Amino acid sequence: MQDTLASLAKAVRACRICRDQPRGKPLPHEPRPVLVASDAARILIAGQAPGTKVHATGIPFNDASGDRLRDWLDVSREEFYDPSNFAILPMGFCFPGQDTRGADLPPRKECAPAWRAPLLAAMPRIDLVVAIGLYAHGWHIGASRARSLTETVMNWRVLFDTPSAPRVLALPHPSWRNTGWLKRNPWFEMDLLPFLRAEIRRRLDGC
Repeated sequence: MQDTLASLAKAVRACRICRDQPRGKPLPHEPRPVLVASDAARILIAGQAPGTKVHATGIPFNDASGDRLRDWLDVSREEFYDPSNFAILPMGFCFPGQDTRGADLPPRKECAPAWRAPLLAAMPRIDLVVAIGLYAHGWHIGASRARSLTETVMNWRVLFDTPSAPRVLALPHPSWRNTGWLKRNPWFEMDLLPFLRAEIRRRLDGC
């Protein structure tokens, strides 16, 4: 299993399908797939796609969004980047570029169909998915997600209690762009985050 996962991760890092065999317009820059694959971690961070800083460094969540996410999880950088603790698979492995307003484009459509199922199959210890944003909700929650991101996240307890393997906790994206959303939805910090932190810590402590 370890050899299979290592081979898959190597293949993902060498992947150029969004440039050479794109679904739509090709990626406008050289691909730089970013992921942390782990056959030891119990927690999967299912994000959206790298931003500009992550693209530049090759380190997932190495930006202000990552700082907020680590605060939500109540973990240190050292804990977060320890692959025995967390696997990190964005829905799109490469920075997708930006629109005319300077906002990041959606994750590339090529990544998830090509790589997500085999990667997840090679990480059987994952028993909690932290699904961040609409695209991760779509893959990991599917038909059970609500009509809007807010409704899906508000339904977090029902989704978590649904018998499934792994369990899923749905979050908004930790981007600064969602600061207003956080202010309008104080239940997120009061109710969901304490539960999330307890589930994370329980797994990090080996319980």
